[in-house]
Amino acid sequence: MRQVGTTLAVDTRGRGLFDITSRLVDWVRESGIRQGLLTVFIRHTSASLVIQENADPGVRRDLERFFASLVPDGDPRFEHDQEGPDDMPAHVRAALTQTQLSIPVQHAAPVLGTWQGVYLYEHRTRGHRREVVLHLIGQ
Repeated sequence: MRQVGTTLAVDTRGRGLFDITSRLVDWVRESGIRQGLLTVFIRHTSASLVIQENADPGVRRDLERFFASLVPDGDPRFEHDQEGPDDMPAHVRAALTQTQLSIPVQHAAPVLGTWQGVYLYEHRTRGHRREVVLHLIGQ
């Protein structure tokens, strides 16, 4: 069994889903590990990771509209707003999604469905530099 790891820097432009699939695929291929398990972890509390459809951008827009209605910016019930009206809603969005994904690896590639992509989901309204930690174990 071998283990390898790295950290990806992802610059976001504000709220939305940012496709990181090709970066994961390239890194796994370059690792030399043909079969194993890839762990993807985001080191933030106001951004998250999701596996979502990668074909129709309407899916991502619909997802954002859903979260905007579920957890609106500036909601008066939230106490925590030290960084602005999107601060606590960003934390709630991250809590409702995922900070870590486990993806099987076969034939030196993440095993994703035909229409699946891996996305960093930025929940803040302004851009940030996010860190995504990758760990791959296998042979």
